[in-house]
Amino acid sequence: MVMIRFQRRGTKKTPHFRIVATERSRAQSSQVLEIVGTYDPKTEPPRFVLDEPRLVYWLSSGAKVSESVQRVLKRFKKVSVKAA
Repeated sequence: MVMIRFQRRGTKKTPHFRIVATERSRAQSSQVLEIVGTYDPKTEPPRFVLDEPRLVYWLSSGAKVSESVQRVLKRFKKVSVKAA
């Protein structure tokens, strides 16, 4: 099953995240199917970039969204998607 979730990047105490489509059983730092966006909570205001057509494609293909990604989508894009 494909999941839309965060992949942590950055250094110690300065994280930023990629929003990725990946297999649910794979580790967080393993190979991904596609990078859908980025999120940097440390900037002011937080930087959020999303490729919405690709997100819609993955959701229509049956991908599930993690709870943390769902919260960020709701906060920045006012998009309603169901978490897995």
